[in-house]
Amino acid sequence: MKNTLLAKLGIPPLSFRLPAYFLFVVLCTETALGQNQALGSWSVLNVKYKLNEKWSVFAEAQLGSLRFYDDFYFHDLKGGVSYKINANVNATLTAGDYDTFREGGNFVLPRVNNEFRIWPQLIVLQPFRKFKVEHRYRADFRFTSNGYRNRYRYRLSIILPLGKEKSGYPHFQLCAGNELFFTDKGPYFERNRVLCFLNCKISKNTALLAGFMHQFDYKLTKQSSQDFLLLGVFTDIFSKK
Repeated sequence: MKNTLLAKLGIPPLSFRLPAYFLFVVLCTETALGQNQALGSWSVLNVKYKLNEKWSVFAEAQLGSLRFYDDFYFHDLKGGVSYKINANVNATLTAGDYDTFREGGNFVLPRVNNEFRIWPQLIVLQPFRKFKVEHRYRADFRFTSNGYRNRYRYRLSIILPLGKEKSGYPHFQLCAGNELFFTDKGPYFERNRVLCFLNCKISKNTALLAGFMHQFDYKLTKQSSQDFLLLGVFTDIFSKK
């Protein structure tokens, strides 16, 4: 059944591609970590309401700072709907407001960018021995203060459950991933993100996330990078039905 699903999605069996994936992540990590900046913070709060086994809706807020919970320069608020196609494939449609501010303080005006964004997303999971490999495909349709833009994103993550399962779910999960950002205009490559974090499921409804994120931004006139402490809270609310 797994091979049939992969064939329908046009994805070769994982056993032939995993070594190349690991090499790809390592090379991108080495490139992204070439610069050393002050540690910033990136916080996430996600609340999901599960309507049934297939459908769910969610709201999420993110907050970013260039220093450790200081010099806040970014926040977003978004909401969307998700459909679980099967155990390994999930589709999402999301819309939200994204604001980027100038450096040198907390939410310094005027904004660098005020954006409304719509993005469809597809997540494909591939079990491989003790691991899970996650492919995340996303298209950003961006209505920015500087005009309309398209962006395309692909994230590869390797997930390792740790310890025994508790009440049917892994108590801890270790995840490492690399995400690439592309546009349809030159120079096409825009951003690279490297992530490594620990996910702790403290109850059936709530998970906590803590880790590290390195972000590298590429422009023709300037390249920059930033390190972030990554913290998140994810809560599920189940329908009484």
